Parts: sequence; C-alpha cells; structure tokens
Amino acid sequence: MANTYDAVQVAKLKNRVTITGALVNVFLTIIKIGFGIFGQSAALIADGIHSLSDLASDMLVLVAVKLGAREADHDHPYGHRRFETIATVILGVGLILVAAGIAWDVLERALNSERLLIPETSALGIAAISILANEWLYQYTKRVATVTRSKLLMANAWHHRSDAISSIIVLIGIAGSLLGYIWADAVAAVLVAIMVAKIGVNLVSDSIKELVDTGLPELLVEEIRSEIFAIEGVKNIHLLRTRLMGEDALVDAHIVVNSRITVSEGHMIADVVKDALIDKFDGVQDVLVHVDPESDEQGIEHADNLLRHDIERYLREYLAENYRLIDGFRIHYLKGMVELEVVLPHTMFSLSQQVETIKKRCVVLEQDVEKICKVIVFFKA
Repeated sequence: MANTYDAVQVAKLKNRVTITGALVNVFLTIIKIGFGIFGQSAALIADGIHSLSDLASDMLVLVAVKLGAREADHDHPYGHRRFETIATVILGVGLILVAAGIAWDVLERALNSERLLIPETSALGIAAISILANEWLYQYTKRVATVTRSKLLMANAWHHRSDAISSIIVLIGIAGSLLGYIWADAVAAVLVAIMVAKIGVNLVSDSIKELVDTGLPELLVEEIRSEIFAIEGVKNIHLLRTRLMGEDALVDAHIVVNSRITVSEGHMIADVVKDALIDKFDGVQDVLVHVDPESDEQGIEHADNLLRHDIERYLREYLAENYRLIDGFRIHYLKGMVELEVVLPHTMFSLSQQVETIKKRCVVLEQDVEKICKVIVFFKA
C-alpha cells in the first residue's frame, strides 16, 4: 500500500525508476537511430526519435518529482504536487510535436518514392531488443507508480508500453519491406507517429482536467458519499466536492448533524468523517468537513441574523433587573431564524414569582423581535 512509504522513500523510488528509464532510453536512442541510419529504416529512425523523446520526458519527470516532493509552504499551502501535472502537460505537448515531425518526414519521402528507405536485416534485431527493453521498463515503472500513486510515473509507464508496441509495428514494417513491400517501413513509421500523438493528446487532456479542478469519477464520489452516510451522527450530506492535486484527492463535504448537539460533538463527528475517508480511500489525502445544523441548499439568508451581543442586549433590556438571575443563554440558528434558550439556575426553582416574571418578559421579547421565533425558559440540570 502507498501509505507504508514516507515522502522521502516515495521520492527515492520515483527517482530510481526514472533514472533507470533514462539510462535505458539513452542506449535505445543510440542504437535505434544509429542502426536506422545505417540499416536504411525510416520506421527505426522514427522509433529512435520516440526513444529520444522518452529520454527528454525522463529528465522532465526527474525535475517534476523533485519540485513536487517539496513540503507545503506559505505560498503553496496545498503542497507542490501540481508541478508534476504541469510536467505531464509539457510531456504530452512534446510527444504531439515529435509525432508531427515524424509523420511530416515520412510523408515527404512518400511523395518522392526514390527517397524511400529500404531497411537491412540488422534493423530487425534492434527492433526486437527495443520491444523487450521497453516492456521491462513498462512493468517496472508501473509497479513503482502503483506503490507511489504517481500519475506522472504511470503516464511514463504507458509511454514505455507505447514504445514496445511501436517497436512491434516497426518490426512488422521492416519485415514487410524485406519481403518486398517497400511501403511497409514508411507505413509503420506513420503508425508509430499516430500512436505517439494519441498518447500526447491523452496526457494533455487528463492533466488539463486536473488543473481546472475536475472532480473525481462519479462512481468514486458515490462511494465517498456512502462512507460518510454510514458514520454515526451524520444526518445528511448536502454538498460534496472533490478535486485532484497531483496524485492526491482533496474532498470538501458539508454534513448535517443534529442541531441541538454541542459544538465539540459536531467537531468530533467531522474528525471521524475525515479520518474514515483518509483510511478508506488511498488517494484521499485531505478532507475539509463543514458541519451544519440544517441543510442550507435552499440558500437561507443569514446575513442579517442576530449575533450573541445583539441577543444579550435584548435580554438585558427585556429582563431588566432579572437578567442577573439567569445562568446564561443558548442560541440556535435554524431556517434563517433564532431559537433562544434562557437557562435558569436550579436555585431559582423555589422563586416562582421571579421565574414567572422572566417567562412573561421572554414571551414579549419573542413577540417584539422579528428574527427571534421562539424563546424557551428552563432550569439548568
């Protein structure tokens, strides 16, 4: 599980797999472009350029991992994870440009058939080496990406898999050319270019969705909602928002609890919700829980509500000399109105005249002040 690794270990794993990929891509770039030129294979040259783009992406990943691993600070309170997202966008754009360049070169050669390259047998062996090396890189990088929950590494893993697939196409194209189908190598090169472009478009599209705070998949959101509903004390959820920050998911939830419980109990329920979501869902790293005594989806206006000092002023005015006898008061803001509880000390139980006076004056207060819908007088237990 990803949470068995601390931030330092995760950064080391990411760096190690990326450096390994970079070294392999240096080797593949040299042999594919070299043998592509000497072995007369446009497809192998295109595949070599693909490996060169992989090398550039590995360097980009190293920089992004270093920047993204930094702790949150004053200017970046949510951390630096989106450096990896930005790097993924750059990587995707780079792949699209590389694909366009490959396709343009091949099409130019196709228009002048005498410029078509006829590959030699040695190109077949290089394509086979590329297939094996890239498939190994895919498996290794995917394993680390899963452990560290890194979408950037997973993108790089699929990049390696695309290299393996493109090398298979190159192998077929070279074999076709050697069997007399002179266009096969050029067609293979174009197919490689299309594959590279598709990967680039997917990377850019997915990363932009993250940068504009696209929510988590609906099925996952429903699972999160169900988990919140299962927690004791949660009566309803009237707002649930999610977004991605690098490989982490952030959740904002508005939960409805019993309107008569204490602030501390409401806070405790919120903490239980937060801990449950972080424990249950690996990708969820932070949860902001807002506690409501009622659903405010109907847009209840609270701007002109009475505050504690306003209500204290009214009580002092209406209770007059009896104000000093009360133990305190509690305020409930419900449906845009105020319900007021006036608490009397149990020592007043025998002072029926003063208690009756306080009750009558509270009735007058309830009638006179529009925003106060109910005043309840009771003795402290």
